[in-house]
Amino acid sequence: MHPGVEQFRRAMAALGREAAITELAESAHTVPEAARALGVEAGQIAKSLLFLADGEPVLVIASGAHRVDVDKLQAILGRPVRLADPDTVRDVTGYEVGGVPPLGHRQPVQTIIDESLFQYDTVYAAAGSPHSMFACTPGALVNWTGGLVAKIRSAT
Repeated sequence: MHPGVEQFRRAMAALGREAAITELAESAHTVPEAARALGVEAGQIAKSLLFLADGEPVLVIASGAHRVDVDKLQAILGRPVRLADPDTVRDVTGYEVGGVPPLGHRQPVQTIIDESLFQYDTVYAAAGSPHSMFACTPGALVNWTGGLVAKIRSAT
């Protein structure tokens, strides 16, 4: 088992939960790859993106159908933000880009969840590697992460 998947399983167990993880033969590193592999709409992919707000990590869980509007994110946080580079993502979360789950990170991370995920009963997020995904409800993401639900999607 991939070490990132095991790390994610331990995080779920700490919450008293067990995630049904789907191991994919092909990569789910990108939203189109994940949606195709799972046979779902791109919007159902809950992508985890790490931003830095004045150096502090902030995880954004966004719908795969939309881009994150950085101006909206900055307005919510009240600070300038930038997308974290892959090395920072690994250092902060313990996972590689394309496999970052919504929880189970090396350090506590403020989380903001895109409200557009709530149009779906079920969404799919990375489970610790670019070849693993798990299904959950948007509400579960809020409960597990303590995330703030906000309108952060770009109009385009």
